[in-house]
Amino acid sequence: MKLLDVQHPFFKPLWRRIAVVVFCLGWAGVELGSNQPFWALLFAALAVYCGWQFFFVFQPDSDEPKNPEP
Repeated sequence: MKLLDVQHPFFKPLWRRIAVVVFCLGWAGVELGSNQPFWALLFAALAVYCGWQFFFVFQPDSDEPKNPEP
């Protein structure tokens, strides 16, 4: 079991992947605004990691045909 399994089927919808990256960046901003640079850097790094994994490396399982014919 991974601590953060970015290939999990939960992240298959695009909106969830975008939401995770935006949330991490937003929280990094909150921490930076609270004068907590360590936590800000940690969450910014997590956002970069998730962004890379979700938008460049992510391979959703394609069990369904892309263009099903009626």
